[in-house]
Amino acid sequence: MNREILRLALPNILANISVPLISSVDTALMGHLSTAHLAALGVGGMIFMFLYSSFGFLRMGTTGMVAQAYGAGEKEELSRTLYRAALLALVLGIPMILSGEWIFRLSAYLMNVEPAYYSFTHEYFTIRLLTAPAVLLLYVSTGFFFGVQNARYPLYVTLLVNLVNVGLSFFLVRSLDWGIAGAAWGTVAAQYVGLLYALWLMRRYRRSLRPVSMEILLEFQALGRFFHVNRNIFLRTLALTFSLAFFYAQAAKGGALTLSVMILLLQFMIWMSFAIDGFANAAESLVGKYYGAKDRRSFDRAVRYSMAWGAGLAILFALVYWVFGEPILWIYTDQAAVVKRTMELLPLAALLPLVSFAAFMYDGIFIGMTAVRAMRNAVLSATALYLGSFYLLKLTMPLAWALWISFMGFFLFRGVLQWWMFRRRRWALE
Repeated sequence: MNREILRLALPNILANISVPLISSVDTALMGHLSTAHLAALGVGGMIFMFLYSSFGFLRMGTTGMVAQAYGAGEKEELSRTLYRAALLALVLGIPMILSGEWIFRLSAYLMNVEPAYYSFTHEYFTIRLLTAPAVLLLYVSTGFFFGVQNARYPLYVTLLVNLVNVGLSFFLVRSLDWGIAGAAWGTVAAQYVGLLYALWLMRRYRRSLRPVSMEILLEFQALGRFFHVNRNIFLRTLALTFSLAFFYAQAAKGGALTLSVMILLLQFMIWMSFAIDGFANAAESLVGKYYGAKDRRSFDRAVRYSMAWGAGLAILFALVYWVFGEPILWIYTDQAAVVKRTMELLPLAALLPLVSFAAFMYDGIFIGMTAVRAMRNAVLSATALYLGSFYLLKLTMPLAWALWISFMGFFLFRGVLQWWMFRRRRWALE
């Protein structure tokens, strides 16, 4: 089982760790321009995290349903799931571009975007929104590859996307002096290059995929299950991204300096979460396969061993952040005031992997089982506790401390609630 987990997890970890390069390289480039550029990029990136992550069900739902169909040997259902998800990605992605100005105005209002960096944020958002169809279709292709137990292809696609983004963004910002627009155009080009490559890789499965008519794709009963799974994942992801948006909005109330500090601290969370998600993605694939095949013994082993690997990686990240936190901060910015303020909260950032890894791992397990209602309920409950704890803590401590401690509590609450749900119901969770 360890070998099977590592076969899936290692490519996932490499792919996932490379994902933050998009935000990390852009953050470093903007951090060396000005605080306004850094704040604009952070808010713009948060808007896209909220916007695109809300449609993360296209990846997660596809993985769980394809993995179960793959484990049960149902190639027709595997094909239908892929095509339905791709159709939905196009239906959602194109109107998103057309509604861009309305989305930005609402987002800027909710995120408390200040006049000092409003124009930078608008420029970045307007350009990067062009990636919407590509991003959503990449979610679908990645979910399909994970579902058929192929972790290598998502790695190849992700590495290509990040190489194009890093190289092009660096060239446009540093050599052509395009500023924040260069960072945005680098991301647009990278996403579409990645989509073309993913479609090319999909050719390997042309013998496994069956032609499906539009009538079958739109069959009411089948669509019912498809939307049941994806609706609950959507609500779960909406609550999760709302929590992150709330984090940014409250940080923005403290001014550009506080917002910059929170943006830097979130880089620690992003790197850790994407790495641990490698084992969570492996759990999605394996748990889904064994759950679909009704292999209870292998299912239990996949859950147990995946959790152990996730815990080990969390300990490693906590140690790295504790020892090398300050040098890492100087990579992102050369502004001493920002680094000094961030260092005050660094010990808490080092604790984050230890209190949050279970939430990420149980997400993978629940997705593999398509136990989407339980996952949704856990996130909604944790969000309520997060908001309540923040407003209570804000009465007795500075804004930055109250915000970060309650944010850590959000992940801890999620992990505990999911552990309790899984322990009670286990195989019959959904």
